[in-house]
Amino acid sequence: MDSVKLHFKKLDDRARAPQYGTEFAAGADLYACMDEPVVIGPGDTAFIHTGIAMEIPAGLVGLVYARSGLACKKGLAPANKVGVIDSDYRGEIMVALHNHSKEAIEIEDGERVAQMVIAPYLYAQYEETAELEETVRGAGGFGSTGS
Repeated sequence: MDSVKLHFKKLDDRARAPQYGTEFAAGADLYACMDEPVVIGPGDTAFIHTGIAMEIPAGLVGLVYARSGLACKKGLAPANKVGVIDSDYRGEIMVALHNHSKEAIEIEDGERVAQMVIAPYLYAQYEETAELEETVRGAGGFGSTGS
């Protein structure tokens, strides 16, 4: 399995390094780093500090996803569905958690709040054209390939 060295900086002494839960986990857990618990009301969103900043190498991106346990058991997931951490960002990694449940949920310091996958990406050079190549599907949109 390939790996890449990724530097991170603790912005708070209590911050925890991202950590993989198992040997073959794709996402590393991100941990809350807060002075006091945060209560997220039903339908509300709160920004959760992680206390870390990262130096993601050029050509890679940090993708912040929901943790399945937090999403399924508590109804909490990133408000933007997938957070994107660009390689030129050096600020604190924050997770905007949205409460999809019907009750207030408390997040405590040190709790795992999201997972981050490091992935390569291509930088596209967008070029306008008058015509696009034809395909079998064509302009068929949502639901056009079956149920």
